[in-house]
Amino acid sequence: MGQYRTNPAEEPERRVKAVGTAFSIIEALKDANGRTLSELAAELDLAKSTVHRYLQTLLHQEYIVKEGSEYHLSLRFLELGDQASSRKQGYSLAREKVEELAEETDERAQFIVEEHGQAVYVHRKAGRHAVKTDPGIGKRIGLHTIAAGKAIIAKWPDETIEEFVNARELERETPQTVSDFEALMSEVREIRERGYSVNKQENIVGLRAVGAAVCDQHDRPIGAFSVSGPTNRMKGEWFGQELPDLLLGLTNEVELNLRYS
Repeated sequence: MGQYRTNPAEEPERRVKAVGTAFSIIEALKDANGRTLSELAAELDLAKSTVHRYLQTLLHQEYIVKEGSEYHLSLRFLELGDQASSRKQGYSLAREKVEELAEETDERAQFIVEEHGQAVYVHRKAGRHAVKTDPGIGKRIGLHTIAAGKAIIAKWPDETIEEFVNARELERETPQTVSDFEALMSEVREIRERGYSVNKQENIVGLRAVGAAVCDQHDRPIGAFSVSGPTNRMKGEWFGQELPDLLLGLTNEVELNLRYS
């Protein structure tokens, strides 16, 4: 059974506008690595007096800091991020395995989970020869565009996949990106048959990856590992056999630890 669900609070009348504004300010500070009061007011199309009240509240709660005339996110978010990335037992186990993967393959390894219909980077590690193309921890990208994301999707029931596709457009990142339901289901059937997924330049041109999902004792995907690298290295027996075997062995180990620890 898959975990993906549409947002239960998507109706506008169930949202609290003030909370949305506060998080818009937080997102703006994150995206720009700091903003002045005037810059925030202009970007969010709000009165300076309104933005100032929100900033003073966030300062009081210690979620932002003021340096000169600029406001920045505070280190308090580190505590929140650390808790979020380790709140499930599998997330903690995955951190160690990502490091092992990166060391053994010399490539970029990551552990990704699904949240709100997107892929979220929870752990990552770069091996000696890894290319630095991945988003940072916590970044969200399309599930259907990466190997780990497709490995997670393949663990969902068909009706859940159809619900997922109907709820959001499968945007193309490259000409190779899967962008419709039938094409996605064709890949899903292949992934289910062989046990792992592949990304053939579907998110970044010149980059390939292999992914495998990790499931809990109820066979629900909690996340997926993947290893990615440039096309000139991700080919042949290494890409088609050795790397998939390595990932499948690792996911099997993690699943056993989750079920019997």
